[in-house]
Amino acid sequence: MSRNLILPFLALLIAGAGWGLTQPLAKIAVSEGYRQFGLVFWQMTIGAVALGTLQAVRRRRIRRDAPALLVYLQIALVGTVIPNSASYEAIRHLPSGLVSVLLSFVPMFAFPIALAFRVERFVLTRLLGLCLGLAGVLLIVGPEASLPERAMVAFVPLALIAPFFYGLESNLIAKWGTAGLDPVDALFGALVLGSAITFPLAQATGQFIDPRPPWALPDMALLAASLVHVMAYCIYVWMVGRAGALFAVQVSYLVTGFGVFWAMLLLGEIYSIWIWAAICLMLLGVFLVQPRPGVRALAGEPESGKIRQ
Repeated sequence: MSRNLILPFLALLIAGAGWGLTQPLAKIAVSEGYRQFGLVFWQMTIGAVALGTLQAVRRRRIRRDAPALLVYLQIALVGTVIPNSASYEAIRHLPSGLVSVLLSFVPMFAFPIALAFRVERFVLTRLLGLCLGLAGVLLIVGPEASLPERAMVAFVPLALIAPFFYGLESNLIAKWGTAGLDPVDALFGALVLGSAITFPLAQATGQFIDPRPPWALPDMALLAASLVHVMAYCIYVWMVGRAGALFAVQVSYLVTGFGVFWAMLLLGEIYSIWIWAAICLMLLGVFLVQPRPGVRALAGEPESGKIRQ
């Protein structure tokens, strides 16, 4: 391996292992009654504090102009509040590893949305990848022996909400950009705004989590998941700049693989042959549907050349 690729390769492994770990941690976080709005509020608040510290070191001030606020709102709602709320609710009812597998559906949702937004051209191989992904979902919901309990099938569509919104978010950014914000600036602003949005939701629904001790395992899992996500995101951004988006996008395979691995190791999850077959089909589908070179998440400039106003 070239010396120039050793650090990016290690970064790829660390980011994939980190993001894969967040799903089992989320499963632990919901294990004793914590619900989605309380969890999302603290996830975003902890993330905002961590990134705020990084921004202070970078001497970056948060922008408060209208275009920047619109970007923050978009990323907060479409990229975090809605998908993460759905994921926390889904993972209460589904195995953690299965949720990780379904999250790999992001590029499969992103492809048809990109066609609708006219930011991508139709490619037959990507359509084939989408079909393989759908076949994987059918293997999960179809055979009676695929899931530990047949009632879990009803929550598979709930778990697919997150990858749909992540795919939508990437296309919104590809179409209209981030108003000149760099990835860390955009995420920090979104976390701050998202905290302000989810705090009243958590209070109104009775889901607010009291931060005072004593702290139990779910509290530790929430803290760890929030910090791991910020760390993995920063590593990913560095990796895009160092090795390019085409190399960095391979992290999606590692997130799925590590998500299943951590769930088996930490939670003792065991999967049927149908789930393993679905994993193979969906990973092959992800390979075929991967975006073309040059498209980056949270890029400063949109493909259309117009900055979001």
